[in-house]
Amino acid sequence: QVQPVESGGGSVQPGGSLILSCAGVQITQYRHCLGWFRQRPGKEREGVALIDKYPSTYYSKSVKGRFTISQDSVTKTLNLQMTDLKPDDTGIYYCVATLNSLCAEYDLSEAGLFNYWGRGTQVTVSA
Repeated sequence: QVQPVESGGGSVQPGGSLILSCAGVQITQYRHCLGWFRQRPGKEREGVALIDKYPSTYYSKSVKGRFTISQDSVTKTLNLQMTDLKPDDTGIYYCVATLNSLCAEYDLSEAGLFNYWGRGTQVTVSA
């Protein structure tokens, strides 16, 4: 049973950093893709970062260079390191997984591809 559970959200000032973690998901097969989506106030859910077995990683343009996705084989968690946070990063962040496909960049805009979702963790960036 795959059940993503996020942790690590919170409030931070602009320019600050946070690390989100997700338990309950792990890449064990060739056709697994894990990642993070977010829903910002008044906007649709959007992909933030994806990772697969190679590992290949993909990032949305708005976070590339500031966020890093990784899988910790010791703790068996999926992590999202977020730096230089901006008020526009405020939102609910969801850990997602599909066990049927490798990752591809266009999957960042394909929320329906991911059949496992966590409940989300709130990230608030404000002065």
